[in-house]
Amino acid sequence: MTGIPVQREGEGGWRLLVMPIGVLLGAVGVVLGLIFLADRQQAANAAAIVWELLGNTGEATALRRGGGDQTLAKLIALVVAVVVGVGGVWLFYAGSNAIVERLAGERKVRRIVPWIFVGPALVLLAIYLVMPAVLTIITSFTSRGGLGNWEWALTDPAMWATYRNNIVWLIVGTSGAVGLGLLIAGLFDRVKRESVAKTLVFLPLAISLVGASVIWRFVYAWKPAGQEQYGLLNAVWTTLGGTPVPWIQTPPINTYLMIVILIWLQTGFCMVVLSAAIKGVPAEVTEAAKLDGATERQMFMRVIVPMIKGSIMTVTVTTAIAVLKVFDIVYTLTGGRFDTDVIANQMFLQKFQFFNDGRSAVLAVVLFVAVLPLMILNVRQMRSQGLPA
Repeated sequence: MTGIPVQREGEGGWRLLVMPIGVLLGAVGVVLGLIFLADRQQAANAAAIVWELLGNTGEATALRRGGGDQTLAKLIALVVAVVVGVGGVWLFYAGSNAIVERLAGERKVRRIVPWIFVGPALVLLAIYLVMPAVLTIITSFTSRGGLGNWEWALTDPAMWATYRNNIVWLIVGTSGAVGLGLLIAGLFDRVKRESVAKTLVFLPLAISLVGASVIWRFVYAWKPAGQEQYGLLNAVWTTLGGTPVPWIQTPPINTYLMIVILIWLQTGFCMVVLSAAIKGVPAEVTEAAKLDGATERQMFMRVIVPMIKGSIMTVTVTTAIAVLKVFDIVYTLTGGRFDTDVIANQMFLQKFQFFNDGRSAVLAVVLFVAVLPLMILNVRQMRSQGLPA
């Protein structure tokens, strides 16, 4: 049994006609639906027609002029999106699959059918990922400033300070999150109420980066000496006899304090992955280490850690990629001021504050080049563990 449907003799030739029609209708429906959704006024015009049929010409006229109640127009757009996204795509895939199974031989079916389903996804990836990346590289050389944009990115002292900050984030943030996650995973592996303890550590990951930054802004808040300190860190500091410190405005400590926020968020992710890896270590190995007289510390450092080094490497690379692209925390707390700028924040400022597409594109390419080796390393690590990548 091959599992591939076989056309029974005597079945009518109507299927051979319906199949291509289904493919055609599906493709046409998707194209027309996308055209309809691309123009917001189309939904408003459709809603206007409905109001005219109901006798409300005033609302119909308002909708055609861009005013009126847009609720019905949004509902129509939603219905079209669902019909196009589900019905049209289903017709296209089902019809294409049926045609291939009917017209091609068994070997060809096994080769062609996967491309029918993967092909559209590859096209979308090319349009929305590959093409923008290529256009960004071209823009970095051809936009206003030309090669001068690259000269600025590679020689400007302020940019080198930005790169230095990214390196600090990469080293301290990644090692802090992974190291703390590994430590917590090892400590919580045998405690009672393990799930409760891990939930508390993992909980911050459910908070957005902006939300976490706002929370920690209150922790680092500062008021001049003599005023009541509502910032938690300054409240503790002044209670111990110190004078209030503007933590976020004081370099270089402000960068490290923002890295603390990232570690607070990422530790839960690292802990969960590494905890699963620790639980995957065979019990026979740990029992043998105990019989050999190994202490808990020796067993963890010399037995468990080497056995899960693949997972540690994967978590480290994944965290490092996220750290290199850090933006939200810096933008929310300092906006890049006080010597805290990073590449992603400067890229945002060049694009949306200074409207310099060339410099923004250059920084996007620099960030891509910095992340690319980590992505390659991550893929190789996954393949070495026998995972598809």
